[in-house]
Amino acid sequence: MEVPVSALRAELKSWIERARDGEEVVITERGVPVARLTGVATADLVTELVRDGVLVPPAGERPVHAVPAPALAAATDGARPAGPDGPRPSDGARAARGGGVAALVRRIRR
Repeated sequence: MEVPVSALRAELKSWIERARDGEEVVITERGVPVARLTGVATADLVTELVRDGVLVPPAGERPVHAVPAPALAAATDGARPAGPDGPRPSDGARAARGGGVAALVRRIRR
């Protein structure tokens, strides 16, 4: 259905209700179509893509992975936890350089 801009302004609520009910409203200005008012689909994008055959629904639930809690000693002294094979190689180098990112920022500012 076509509606002039002036009529749309005067009765906006009723035109929105028509669009919500599924009717397509073409807005005209001096008889020339300038915009289209349509209702918003309530189905989400993934549901639409599955329905259209673009996506395949998952075969099962995704497993939930627990994030391991940091070691108590590392949490209390602020140090990074050791890697699975002991201390990380970068830990000693960072200590020898003098502090990681903060030291790097200080060197750049000099």
